[in-house]
Amino acid sequence: MLRRRHVTTAAALCLVTALLLTGCGTGDDGPDSPVGPPSARGEAAPPTGGSPFWVDPESDAARQVRQYEAQGRAEDAKVLRRISEQPVADWPAGDNPVPDVSRAVKGAAPDERTVVFVAYNIPHRDCGMYSAGGAHDGQAYRTWVDAFATAIGDAPAVVVLEPDAVPHVVDGCTPGEYHEERLQLLSEAIERFKRQPHTRVYLDAGNPAWIDDPNKLVEPLRRAGIARADGFALNVSNFQTNDVVRGFGAGLSRLLGGTHFTVDTSRNGDGPLPGDRAEAWCNPPGRALGVPPTDRTGDELVDAYLWIKRPGDSDGPCRGGPAAGTWWPDYALGLARRAKG
Repeated sequence: MLRRRHVTTAAALCLVTALLLTGCGTGDDGPDSPVGPPSARGEAAPPTGGSPFWVDPESDAARQVRQYEAQGRAEDAKVLRRISEQPVADWPAGDNPVPDVSRAVKGAAPDERTVVFVAYNIPHRDCGMYSAGGAHDGQAYRTWVDAFATAIGDAPAVVVLEPDAVPHVVDGCTPGEYHEERLQLLSEAIERFKRQPHTRVYLDAGNPAWIDDPNKLVEPLRRAGIARADGFALNVSNFQTNDVVRGFGAGLSRLLGGTHFTVDTSRNGDGPLPGDRAEAWCNPPGRALGVPPTDRTGDELVDAYLWIKRPGDSDGPCRGGPAAGTWWPDYALGLARRAKG
């Protein structure tokens, strides 16, 4: 899948502390929003249970549970259900997203569940690192997005748009000659997905340990069309704690006029890897599942806690892991065993 290179610095922690002391904006979701309003307004209470999102019965985790059961590994199967029984984002792969999108939409329809998707195919993706790839050029990307959106149809869906794409413009990892096209493609993608009547779009904005000053994100997000999106996404495939991410998100939201956001809680139950270690973002040991997906966050700015990164998928060939995006059952078991509750 994708990676996040940076670890928290003292400066970032100071910034987050300051942001946590600031107030929050307000906003209202539309009447047909698949990510409903939080159950409690105006205070950052612990999230409660409940989720409107679709659980894939054929996920890697679900298949692994069945395999463990067939092998007589009942305890491991029980532990891994902490992943297999939760809704996890679907990342349509390849040049044709339609089969993956259509399967998920069809699976969610009987129970009127919302499917969470990740659109991850921007040209020059991941700066040629572990998750390199993406569409061949801008026109290929437009065609891909159009097919993706068409396959969603009128189903309730959440689309997390292009993890890394804006932060890599900010940190300079993506060469400057691609910046203008990238921001234009993101803006067009938001517009296209928003033509679907029940699709909500959250544009990725990295995490506070990566881009530690939210001011740096404001202009790129605006140029990328954040005003037409439903909000921004934070902590995708990373491990920053909910308190830290909410504080950073509140500050960025205020700079954007009260924009809402989502938080990836798939692997942040024990926070980031301690210390300034190399590739702390890549398959760090000792991590744990975070808060299960829910739209009952207790925070007026946080529309949902989501498992955007699929827990158990490798970040890349580091620390003994397989290629990025490859299911790694031993890592998944570790995340699940260390989960709280």
